[in-house]
Amino acid sequence: MQSLKLTAWHNTVMAVRMKDIARDLGVSVVTVSKVLRNHSDISPATRERVLKRMKELNYRPNLAARALVTGRTNMIGLIVPDLVHPFFAEVAKGLSKVLRKKGYGLVISSSEEDPELEQQEIDQLLARRVDALIIASAQWTVESFRRIEEMKTPYVLIDRRFAGLAANFVGVDDEQVGAVATEHLIEIGCQRIAHIRGPELSTALGRLEGYRRTLTRHGLAMPPGYIVLGKSADDAADASGYQAMRQLLRLNPRPDGVFCYNDPIGMGALKAILEAGLRVPEDIAVIGCGNVHYAGLLRVPLSSIDQESATIGERAAKLALSLIESKDTVRPKTILLAPKLAVRDSTRKVACAAK
Repeated sequence: MQSLKLTAWHNTVMAVRMKDIARDLGVSVVTVSKVLRNHSDISPATRERVLKRMKELNYRPNLAARALVTGRTNMIGLIVPDLVHPFFAEVAKGLSKVLRKKGYGLVISSSEEDPELEQQEIDQLLARRVDALIIASAQWTVESFRRIEEMKTPYVLIDRRFAGLAANFVGVDDEQVGAVATEHLIEIGCQRIAHIRGPELSTALGRLEGYRRTLTRHGLAMPPGYIVLGKSADDAADASGYQAMRQLLRLNPRPDGVFCYNDPIGMGALKAILEAGLRVPEDIAVIGCGNVHYAGLLRVPLSSIDQESATIGERAAKLALSLIESKDTVRPKTILLAPKLAVRDSTRKVACAAK
């Protein structure tokens, strides 16, 4: 009865504090704080008692007050160039999975592939005193990162990296992406392999290099016009891939295999091939990159390279948390995940060499 009276009094008179919960349960404020932070040295029984009492009292931690005491907001900022692209949605999902368990929230911003807008988003997140930043950057220079370093805010780059910048990075080995995709097309018999490349970013440059090196290693030619720029790699990438593929179809001889920078470009390429009355993969085999969930639902399911997007998010989150917890300056880490081949109908059971 006394407990019910205390609950009603707290809910109607004043906000519940950690010290109220601690006094009510006969534990220390430190214990309650550790339960809130999901600390490992609290017993399951104590954790259950504290959480049960918090729920009964409708306790909500005062995050602003806690930030003043701890110097942390328990918030991490994520800036990506495109919120529509499934790759970044999967990365965010992987990040949230790890951060939620550690009591951290995620603030997501989009730069729309605009370096100036990205800088504004960085400044806003720094003003909100996020504990760390995770960025898939649209920048052409490294000056934005110098400002983050001046603020002594840990940051992790994902997907895209910069030559000459010593920064923490998590992503896929893009040169290997290009090599695995091109090798697959060669293995199924393709001899005239084109590439619809992406913009001047580390991801596109790495995949282009993997494509070139693999063709050279197999003694295969790259005729003029077989490398075409997909002018957009964001939410308009399918239209970009469609136009690039139409350009490739005008070549003589036309390609019998195409490696596309990402899956949306690959989807546009599939549309152009089918509209031209050609068969996929019998006439032209197509492979993309990203392994988006709906790739298998297309009219011709698209083969792709899996970038381990959710795992990139998980590893980036763990790295960011370790940087927040570290009391010493640590050397930047580079975590490269190995790409995986996902074979579907767009490259299955084809003998390109015989065409």
